[in-house]
Amino acid sequence: MGFIQVALCYLVLLRIGIIAAKEYEWKSASATYIKDSEGSITTKGACGYGNLHMKTYGKYSAGLSGMLFSRGRTCGGCFEIRCVDHIHWCLLGSPSVTVTITDFCAPNYGLPDEYGGWCNFPREHFEMSETAFAGMADKRADVVPVQFRRVNCERDGGVRFTLGGSSYFHQVLITNVGLDGEIVAVKVKGSRTGWIPMGRNWGQNWQCNVILLGQPLSFEVTSSSGKTVTSYNVAPPTWRFGQTYEGKQF
Repeated sequence: MGFIQVALCYLVLLRIGIIAAKEYEWKSASATYIKDSEGSITTKGACGYGNLHMKTYGKYSAGLSGMLFSRGRTCGGCFEIRCVDHIHWCLLGSPSVTVTITDFCAPNYGLPDEYGGWCNFPREHFEMSETAFAGMADKRADVVPVQFRRVNCERDGGVRFTLGGSSYFHQVLITNVGLDGEIVAVKVKGSRTGWIPMGRNWGQNWQCNVILLGQPLSFEVTSSSGKTVTSYNVAPPTWRFGQTYEGKQF
């Protein structure tokens, strides 16, 4: 490789490093919470995870305003959040909590941005679970100023694949993703097919119009950081819709 090629590679890597560093810097936003008897947000959010307690996301989860939600791409990502600049509501020492993104906080343009319309575009806002919010601020607060930054997700076990669909299309819900937590590309492979790209249906539900019944299934999953994990023969030929299988982890 010549000098020019080496220099170009160095500049590309440097740019990637600068972008990644900026993503993990503290930024300003606001936060509220949803009251729930179990300490979690709703069990059927815009990311498609279903029962958040079964997916291990329940007590420390949050919904995002549209500015941060990115049409579902941020689903599964992890953020560290701390309450700041409010002596009355922030807990002493500004402790931080880490949440997984599981839902979308819809705008309400009938209310002012500063009172009720917290998720109106282009505000950056977190609608947190009650447990997570209580870890950084007094629950008597309506809304608090916060700082947030992206962090890696710590998960137990491998990436999980919940199979869905019908006789004419295949769908998979991907959960328990480590590292950056966000999935940006998925491929599936049966024993009688090559690798088939899947499209994002909604949240972290991915779909392709292919019949795969009766075939063992492998999955190739790519995260937003560009890392790819391939899990071969995750599901046996006898798999059924609604079943969950575990593959490799990032």
